[in-house]
Amino acid sequence: MSETEVELDGERQSLVLLRAGDSLRAWLNICPHAGRRLDWAPGKFLVDQGRLVCAAHGASFELGAGVCVAGPCRGASLTAVAVAVDAA
Repeated sequence: MSETEVELDGERQSLVLLRAGDSLRAWLNICPHAGRRLDWAPGKFLVDQGRLVCAAHGASFELGAGVCVAGPCRGASLTAVAVAVDAA
């Protein structure tokens, strides 16, 4: 799991990147509960039992779909961002 910054719709945004085999997933680095960053320091994420844990309030997100499965935003989802791997 890593973090990168990109420009989306004219604004700099932080993304959480997760590579699993040949697939790459990305979400905005923002917890749907309170709009805070998910990482506890830039690019430093808490992972517990295969779930991404928000450093601010402890919400746990399933890494397949980015759905909150425990914590204050249960049922909410991280905002997915379409990404592609450039083989060049």
